[in-house]
Amino acid sequence: MTNLAERLTQAERDQSSPNTRPKDAASLILIDRSGKQPRVLMGLRHPGHRFMPNVFVFPGGRVELTDKAMPVHGMLDADSERRIQSLVTRPTLTLGRALASAAIRELFEETGLMVGTPDAGAPEIPADSWKAFAEQEVFPDLESLTFVFRAITPPRRPKRFDTRFFAADAGAVCKQIEGMVGPSSELIETRWLTFAETEKAELPTITRVILEELRARLDAGFGRHLPVPFYSMQRGRFVRVALD
Repeated sequence: MTNLAERLTQAERDQSSPNTRPKDAASLILIDRSGKQPRVLMGLRHPGHRFMPNVFVFPGGRVELTDKAMPVHGMLDADSERRIQSLVTRPTLTLGRALASAAIRELFEETGLMVGTPDAGAPEIPADSWKAFAEQEVFPDLESLTFVFRAITPPRRPKRFDTRFFAADAGAVCKQIEGMVGPSSELIETRWLTFAETEKAELPTITRVILEELRARLDAGFGRHLPVPFYSMQRGRFVRVALD
């Protein structure tokens, strides 16, 4: 893998914005392994966005304060929990739960896909952002998620996030609500793409790196024991750390 800094586009090199502390964010990568080649779900961002317009990304977004309070089914596996707490300035017992719940919520908000356990009654939601889960009687299923990647946006970018990427099998989707993707939505379309197809798509550089790491993880058996790559910029250089 070539140096990440050498792969950035001119727009991605822009450091003209005031420096800000990165905000916690989460993303969920759905993987369909039912065919000959695995496919990942990606969404095309609206052309009107100031931040990364017209590119394919994984669904995701900022963690909300109420995400840690959402009732869930099960827990993250121990390896994922341990790695999420690694290299964190202020680790908390609810960090993993908040991040995983946010990843599930953001996936739904951007695609209409619900990852969860249905028909277990209506969960008592902590905020309106979870209203659809109560209406559909779905509890977010943390057991179906695996922590697979972490990246912090470099300093002086227009927006900065400390994003944890989770992966789940496409079979973990229990319900789909139509109308969440379209011309007026954050994602104007979604596609299931093979890794070969992603090479031809318009993607942010970090997304290409995530796909390379994800493909290597799949080739290695996708075991939860495998280390998780963590990318950040330190003293002007990108550093890759393996979270064991």
